[in-house]
Amino acid sequence: MKHILKLTAVTVLSTVLLACQTHKPEEFELTIAHINDTHSAFEPVEGNMVVPHNDQSHSVFLDIGGHPRLLSAANSARAEAQASNTPFLFLHGGDAWQGSAYFLLNEGRMNADVLSRFGLDAMALGNHEFDLDNEKLDAFIDAVNFPLVATNIDASEDQSLADQNNLLPYVLYHFEQGQKHRVTLDELDGFTEQQRGKVVAIVGLVLEDMPNISPDTGNVAFLPMVESVQQQINQLHAIGVNKVVAVTHIGHQIDREVAAQVNGIDVIVGGHSHTLLGDFSHIGWEQSPVYASRVQNPNGTSETCVVQAGYYAQAIGQLAVTFDESGAISNCEGRNTVLVGNRLFQADSRDEAQRYPNHEEILGQVQQLEGIRVQAPEAELQQHIVNRYQGEMREAYGDIIGFVPENINHVRLPGSYGSDKHGSDLAPLIAYAQYRYFLKPEIIELTGVTPDFALIGAGGIRKPLSQGEIREGNISLEVLPFGSFLSVLGLTGEQVRALLDNVIESTLAPGAHAGKYPYGGNLRYTFEETEVGVAGEITHIEVNRGTLEQPVWEALQDEQVYQVVMSGYSAAGNDGWNGIYEAQKESSDRIDVVIQDETFHAYLVERVERNAQGSLLTIYEGQAPDCDAEGVECGLDALSVINFFQEERHHVLEIPYPVVTLERLEQ
Repeated sequence: MKHILKLTAVTVLSTVLLACQTHKPEEFELTIAHINDTHSAFEPVEGNMVVPHNDQSHSVFLDIGGHPRLLSAANSARAEAQASNTPFLFLHGGDAWQGSAYFLLNEGRMNADVLSRFGLDAMALGNHEFDLDNEKLDAFIDAVNFPLVATNIDASEDQSLADQNNLLPYVLYHFEQGQKHRVTLDELDGFTEQQRGKVVAIVGLVLEDMPNISPDTGNVAFLPMVESVQQQINQLHAIGVNKVVAVTHIGHQIDREVAAQVNGIDVIVGGHSHTLLGDFSHIGWEQSPVYASRVQNPNGTSETCVVQAGYYAQAIGQLAVTFDESGAISNCEGRNTVLVGNRLFQADSRDEAQRYPNHEEILGQVQQLEGIRVQAPEAELQQHIVNRYQGEMREAYGDIIGFVPENINHVRLPGSYGSDKHGSDLAPLIAYAQYRYFLKPEIIELTGVTPDFALIGAGGIRKPLSQGEIREGNISLEVLPFGSFLSVLGLTGEQVRALLDNVIESTLAPGAHAGKYPYGGNLRYTFEETEVGVAGEITHIEVNRGTLEQPVWEALQDEQVYQVVMSGYSAAGNDGWNGIYEAQKESSDRIDVVIQDETFHAYLVERVERNAQGSLLTIYEGQAPDCDAEGVECGLDALSVINFFQEERHHVLEIPYPVVTLERLEQ
């Protein structure tokens, strides 16, 4: 797989192009529909919004998104562009994988099947596309009918991906008289200047520190983002392609930083940070950064238009871009549209008794809300999901383990998506369950340590808990689908404090990746922002020495060593938890626990090291756990929560005290 054009080809093409300048380029208009972080949300998610009616605000519960609804909206956008003879692109900002039981059962095959019905023109390579192994990723890339793009990777040394010809640094599309055609460099060679003025390059960009987030990236090398994409754009400009759209999976804040350091990206269609750009405060959601913001490039003249469209197939973005005669953007505008169903309820139980008596009146108000569209799902895809996949998925959920009397919310960053300064109610509950699991006498005997508290990254939790019965599969297939073992390691109070300070600071900027945000179990803390979006510090942190119902709080002592429970993923320092890596790079007292032949087994860690690709590797004193072996169960992250609900908290309630308090300065 070649990821950089050879300079000889650039020179030859440049010479040919100079000889072909016969027509003056024209103004060029382009419509881009875009989605990102769809995370296998093939069915709608349950949500709610505030709807005004008769001078009152109503809390309306309804279905949001889902792939059939998303496809229906994309088809409408495509038809609208065709009717006006406007060039049209449909792009995916990466992370199609993970997120639901459908993915765990089908390992990317369903994603390929469904997304190949969308008419996508390109997709960024997301970090979760590396969650299985590169052989399965290769099969996914083979199966889809659209290219995946990433200009800053080199897969030439990877056994599975080296010969993959559908993973490319960029693709080129030519538009003429309402038709779109993917072109090769050989075809471009014969284009006139006027034809080249109607060519758009789609360049892919992924995180250069991908191995820190996705440890199993094989022998794929991830190259510096700014340097790689600037080199690629320079080469495209040299062969007469001056309209460049970057489809990225690096997060909104980093999108803006890249735009400020690179000349020549006209549009960035992003993903990774789950940012629903635009103001949705009128429905009780948060006001995110503006949609289609423009960032000045380092040359001081050109600009980049930056967009992103939320997550979990809930919204679609639609951007109208105008390029002037020189190929620079003269206008970019549009918005995200949240796609909802037409059945509205007064409560989250969603039974027919809770339907609004004046349903049609409230539905009419919903249809008038800015940025909201009542969208019928695409019928053929919806029926295909039901017939081919739904039965198997529903059979996999297992026994009832508890009852949730009220919704237990989950957000990554406190204060986001309508949450208060305490953020997620679910993350502290899960962290507490994992802490309690390591209090089992057999685990204490095995490890020789008694845990003090647990830490969990918000991104490891993929779904909130809805009111009603809860089954094993709700936890292992939806809420905690990664199947990670649990670890316990000793950290000083000073190390814990520094870890929280550093990780939280990195999530403060608007549009920053907040999946790393830390929550605790049997621990509480307050973080105060001291510089808006940049800095702050832990001002208060305590460990519970009492019970859940009757806590006794003790201040964290810097010199004391605490036994901390966390997932094996976090325990290696992944996803920006660099302090955990630093604490173990020389030596470690960490113990990883799995179930083997129905008995707990401990694996002692010697140290954590970083390989040449940047991945964090756990070095064991002896054999490493083999999670694929027969009789081995590594998914203690979910099993611990299932066990907690079954044995101790069948009536599933929130933790009775605030665990996290994030004090933000006024923006």
